[in-house]
Amino acid sequence: MNYVWYASYGSNMNQARLSCYIEGNQAEGSMEPEKGCRNCDPPRADKPVNIQYPLYFSKQESKWGKGGVAFIGHREDEHEKTAGRMYLISDEQFLDVASQENGIEGLAIDFERIKESRFLPLTEGWYGTIVYLGDSDGYPIFTFTSNHDMGEEEFVAPSFAYLKTIAKGLETLGMDRQAVVEYLLTKNGIKGFMTKDQLTKGLA
Repeated sequence: MNYVWYASYGSNMNQARLSCYIEGNQAEGSMEPEKGCRNCDPPRADKPVNIQYPLYFSKQESKWGKGGVAFIGHREDEHEKTAGRMYLISDEQFLDVASQENGIEGLAIDFERIKESRFLPLTEGWYGTIVYLGDSDGYPIFTFTSNHDMGEEEFVAPSFAYLKTIAKGLETLGMDRQAVVEYLLTKNGIKGFMTKDQLTKGLA
């Protein structure tokens, strides 16, 4: 069995949320259950990761209700500090998680081709582009994002149900609630859409 790191930067930073994709449960705040992976084993390891691509929020409505969801842009920037948590899972599990995120079955992933391309669109789903972020501890790091680069679609503020799940994930990275608020306020889709007071109250 081959293993890869799945780098999450949105709701899946909350391990309870990721486990719904692995085991086939319904996340708190979500309106839909997940199908689950063929292999329901938990991640072999997990740890924080810094992603040097910009985080933003887009799309109009999801299983979290009205509002955007998290994506990363396609242009690497060493000054960007997108916080993430990555999980060591089997390549089959990564395929199954990516398929669920895109609402399809049978997604085929050529990991070596993705490593060569770094960004490779594979499906028309919301998270149809698979991204190679480098290696850690001898395993490649992959994530997924929109086929559209940041700015090609309008920024949309996310729901608080979604943001609360992200906040729980960020807190596992060592951020307190104030740091979570300050971090999120810098991201497109929240910046200019919410005040610090609105975000603080919404996350309470």
